[in-house]
This record gives sequence, C-alpha cells and structure tokens, in this order.
Amino acid sequence: MVVLGALLAVLTACSLTGAAGTGVGAAAVDTTPLTELDALDDPRSYVGESTAVLADSAVDPVADDPQPTLPATVTDTQGTEVTVTDTSRILAVDLYGSTARIVFELGLGENVVGRDLSSGFEEIADEPLVTTNGHELSGEAILELAPTVIITDTTLGPWDVVLQMRDAGIPVVVVDSHRNLDNVGTLIQQVADALGVPEEGAALAERTQTEIDAKLAEIAALVPQDPADRLRIAFLYVRGQAGVYYLFGSGSGADSLVNALGGVDVATEIGWDGMRPVNDEGLVAMQPDLLLMMTKGLESVDGVDGLLEQLPAIAQTPAGQHRRIVDMADTEILSYGPSTAGVLDALARAIYAPAPGDAS
Repeated sequence: MVVLGALLAVLTACSLTGAAGTGVGAAAVDTTPLTELDALDDPRSYVGESTAVLADSAVDPVADDPQPTLPATVTDTQGTEVTVTDTSRILAVDLYGSTARIVFELGLGENVVGRDLSSGFEEIADEPLVTTNGHELSGEAILELAPTVIITDTTLGPWDVVLQMRDAGIPVVVVDSHRNLDNVGTLIQQVADALGVPEEGAALAERTQTEIDAKLAEIAALVPQDPADRLRIAFLYVRGQAGVYYLFGSGSGADSLVNALGGVDVATEIGWDGMRPVNDEGLVAMQPDLLLMMTKGLESVDGVDGLLEQLPAIAQTPAGQHRRIVDMADTEILSYGPSTAGVLDALARAIYAPAPGDAS
C-alpha cells in the first residue's frame, strides 16, 4: 500500500479527489431498506449507467463532548513513539479523507483546524486546505494553522513536509495507510488512541463494524446465489484531461469493495496488483460486466459516451455494451471509515436496484 500511495500521490496533479458532485446518472436517494428493494432478476442484463449517492452523509459523533486523557503516548505504524499533550488544534490528513472523518465522528470535530482535498463532508468544508496541486502537502499552510497534533499516513507527500512538521516540534502520528474492510476498526482505534480518547474509539469502531456487518448481510441477499451469475466488476480510475486511465487491483482497496458488493474483482482475478495503466488487451480479456468509477473521473471524459470514445476497448466488454457504469463521489467511494456502511448501501442500490430513471 505504501507503493500504491506513492503512485496515487504522483497522480494528484490530476486531482484524484474533489468535492462531491452530482454524477451522470444521479437520481433521488431511495431510503427503502435493501431487503425490501425490487432487485434486478439478472444484474448482468441491465442496461444503463447510475450514480451511487449516500442516503445520509452527516457526521454522527459517538460522543458529544469527549475529554481527552492527556498526555497520550502511542507507537505509530512506523515504530515512532509519539506523545500528544494538546488536542486543541487537530490536523488529520490523508489521501482518502478517512482520518478527518474519524476525528469528527469521535466528537472532536470542533478542534479540527484544516483539511485535505479528500475531506469533502459538509462539516469540514469551511476549514482551510493544507494541500495544493491536488494532494501535495504545503508546509507553509500547515504551519500557519499552528496544529498541536497531526494525524496522517504515508499516502500524502512530499514526506519532507511531514518531517519538517516534526522538526518544528509538532507531534505527528502516522497511522495505517491500508484501506479495506478488514482494518476499519483498527484505523479508528489508532486515531482515537493518539488523541487520548481510546474509549470513544472503541465505541466508534464497534458501532462502525456492527453497521458494516449488517449491511453485508443485506447485500448478500441481493447477490445472485450462483457464482457464475455474479457481476464481474472492475474499478476504473480516469482523469481524461490528463490522459490518465488506470485499473485498481489487488491491494488497492477497490478489491475489498468489489468483494463486499458480491462481485468478482476481475483485475485481481488476472493478478493485477495495485493500480496499473489500462491496456486494451487486458481490458477486453477481463470482460467486466460493470465498471465502478469516481464521479469526477467520469465527468472528466464527458460521461459514458465520452468514456466509450476515449477507451473504445470498453465497447468490446459487457460493461460497455450495456453502459453499465456506476459512479460515486470521489471523496466517498474509497473512504473506508465510519461511513463505510453507507457507501456499501449506496453502491448496492446502484448495482442491484438502480432507479428507473438511471437506465438509458
């Protein structure tokens, strides 16, 4: 994942993530429980694109006024012992927007003084950005905010900026850079421990895992029981204006998402590790039934028609022939954390019970 994070950082000039936007096939959010939806009899035969939209994106703190127990001394994922003595000015930044969301859900949102580009939820929107050129950390911007503690991982750079913050005397805690369904609770606890609220972290981790487990059970009822009938899914990352076309595979976080949705991750199936440039032969060989995309990426090629024009090989796959593209806001789709159950719910609706207006 460290290598993946470095590669993603290289692509940040293309603006990997941005503000949540309305996708090509956006429709009103349906809050009917998944188990009561009129699901498709054959998800592979459906024709039309759709957009996954969170039913509720609001922060729901696990505590109203947590009182951090300080000083808090932790050993971060790099083996560095860090002591945090002040949480009055928190800066939590990473490529996925996960850490800042966790801080808010722990009930410490009022202490947050800045944000990264990937933190797109409404409650943090007014905080100043500390990333430039996409996701490049600005040492000057960070120092101007005078944070008393920084929570980050290895997905943002340049790393010299992080070291500069340590040299300036700011406690910097590096948490896990992996993003998948298996370590959501671990990531939450790492952030909570560093901020001196371990009990709130345990409560948030438990609540989040309970929500995820319940959602996975609901999704399982929508997935075709015969493995041969399950959707073959690929996660396609696109920035058309920069000519960037990548497929996400094993270890990217997208594989965990596809598996949770009951699909077959076709990139992992052929041994595609991390994220790699698309090639026509590989894409055709995968024969995906459905493509998952970030909304801004789809918009960057002018929607499905533009995508088929820019990548003609897609037309040689069932996904292209059926226009089976499901997009979701860049700041949400891979933001593993407290909102993961909601992300799964939104994607499951778009995949297995798309709104009638979504079909072409």
